[in-house]
Amino acid sequence: MTGTAAYLHRIGLDRALPPTLGSLRLIHRHHLAHVPYENLAIMLGRPPSVDPQDCLARVVEHGRAGYCFHQNGALEVVLRDLGYAVERRHGHVWTDESQRFAGSLNHLVLLVTGLPTDANPDGRWWVDVGLGDAFLEPLPVVEGEHVQSGFRYTVSDVTPDGWSFRHDTAGSFTGIEVSTLSTEPAAVLASHAELSSPPDGHFAQLLVVQRREATGVDVVRGCVRSRVEATGTTQTTLETYDAWRAALTDELGLSLDDVAEDDLQALWERCLVAHRAWVEAGRP
Repeated sequence: MTGTAAYLHRIGLDRALPPTLGSLRLIHRHHLAHVPYENLAIMLGRPPSVDPQDCLARVVEHGRAGYCFHQNGALEVVLRDLGYAVERRHGHVWTDESQRFAGSLNHLVLLVTGLPTDANPDGRWWVDVGLGDAFLEPLPVVEGEHVQSGFRYTVSDVTPDGWSFRHDTAGSFTGIEVSTLSTEPAAVLASHAELSSPPDGHFAQLLVVQRREATGVDVVRGCVRSRVEATGTTQTTLETYDAWRAALTDELGLSLDDVAEDDLQALWERCLVAHRAWVEAGRP
């Protein structure tokens, strides 16, 4: 079993799916539940390929993809194969208002078209399994506030080319600017090289694993385990290697089938050193 059929099996869907909105929602939820957002390979010094076919193969073989370029790249291949009309959009994720219109490519957005509903007559849906802690199901590209699991997401400034997004206040970032700037393979590859290269690459700083499920988000960030729900966030410190490893595998469902135990132990020790320095600095 390879390709789309193997992907669907990996995420717990053992049947052919027609290209409907109902199927799209089902795939979105199942992907998020079975393929955590993570930067494990980057933190191990092995940044994975952003070629969409390679990303899909990683999901099929190991149940891992990576961050947005990998997650949405794999899903794009599957959706096209299933018969959906899919377009790429350039995404710029930002946290501080001063960064909002910087324009750098740090997120790959997928737009699925041709699925109109009464509430979304244009039939445009934002499909995104590469945000880590955002929406559970595809978001209609319709201006206004959209509520899922109690989290509030806002879409504004919608045009044929793009839109603006504001995350829930509990989210790990503030917003995204979506446009038709380049998402050609060369642009994605250049951005990936910058984002994944130590010491300054965003995804080369600290291990982050996130899994969005029906009522909230489970997170391991370095040595901190968090549960984020619309009603609040709880945090605990993972103080031993065994507790940290169990949180990754048993609680967040991260596959480690191709990771040597010595390499994982070394990563834990690096996380612990960074955590202690962060605590000593007052947890900024």
